[in-house]
Amino acid sequence: MRNVQPRSILTMNRGSGTLKAALYEVSEAPRLALTIYVERTGTPDARLRIKNAESATLLDAAIGNSETNADLEAIFTWLSEQGHASELMAAGHRLVHGGPRYTAPQRITEELLAELHKLAPLDPDHTPEAIRGIRFLTQLFPELPQVACFDTAFHGSLPTVARMYALPRKFYEEGVRRYGFHGLSCEYIVRELQATEGDLAGGRVIVLHLGSGSSMTAIRNGKSVDTSMGFTPLEGLVMGTRSGDVDPGAILYLQGHGHASPEGMDTLLNKQSGLLGVSGISADVRDLLQKEASDSRAAEAIELFCYRARKYVGAYAAALGGLDMLVFSAGIGENSPVIRERICEGLQFLGVKLDHSLNHKNAASISDPHSRVKVRVIHTDEDSVIVQHVLAVLGGEKA
Repeated sequence: MRNVQPRSILTMNRGSGTLKAALYEVSEAPRLALTIYVERTGTPDARLRIKNAESATLLDAAIGNSETNADLEAIFTWLSEQGHASELMAAGHRLVHGGPRYTAPQRITEELLAELHKLAPLDPDHTPEAIRGIRFLTQLFPELPQVACFDTAFHGSLPTVARMYALPRKFYEEGVRRYGFHGLSCEYIVRELQATEGDLAGGRVIVLHLGSGSSMTAIRNGKSVDTSMGFTPLEGLVMGTRSGDVDPGAILYLQGHGHASPEGMDTLLNKQSGLLGVSGISADVRDLLQKEASDSRAAEAIELFCYRARKYVGAYAAALGGLDMLVFSAGIGENSPVIRERICEGLQFLGVKLDHSLNHKNAASISDPHSRVKVRVIHTDEDSVIVQHVLAVLGGEKA
């Protein structure tokens, strides 16, 4: 039998201070080959880590350069040295904001890039960097197909009432509406539930994507019906450095009393608030849990984080007309039994009851056998969703 050489798809997921990437071999079914992670991008402390599918470390090195695209240059130098770059058949990029126009993955063209530049002010933390990565790849591999996968697309099913702000209608028609984010993560979780939970996957599900950026999504029949992030990823839950919900009047007050310019307010709400702002210590839940017994500010930050999440669960249970399943995901949701327990503590009236032993083991199912609501922990995998979208877009072009 002829030995077929695997071809590869690269996924790229640009954060405000990180770059996550993965390489999938595509012969019959996609198979993860490498995970790539750069922390503290754009700083002198930037570090590149590459692991194989078995999580064995292949490279752990300082980039030693804070210049633009230094992280990408380091990644592709290594990929080229190892022979991986020549096997690339396509690349898929997570784009945080698709605006009102893009509700499905798109082949990247110059026209699309021009539209992404227009959307960049809605997502200044991620979109400009994502565009830069796309341009970098185009220079290296001019013929390489690239596909944009939008984090807002999953929420295209939101009913109008969940999309609208109570502003003059002309603004809604101009695109000032609630879009929702973390859609690729939600899409993966829905697929996982459909594969493992049978009919329950089509029920009333709330997904808690809890990380440095946190959101909650109400899902019925596998479709998003409401979600906590809105026009931008700033709305909703308390996050690492983002405020989440704030009375717009408070923002007007701060600006009117000289506390911040519009640019300064953006920094205040996105970079200096959330867990970091309330605690004055750290944006990391792990740090705050260690200090909460001795520092009331840390304790209040954790309490606010859990309270806001618990309150949203109640609201979304009402929007769904009941609740069949809670799903915890992302860095905090997957790895912090204490946070999961504190969020669920006040939800007994909905029928939520944890098995504390399973919860502290980070088991896949952490609800008590007698709990009316099933509680799951799912490790989200946005990269695998991106790969499927890339294959679908390229396959559609060939059809």
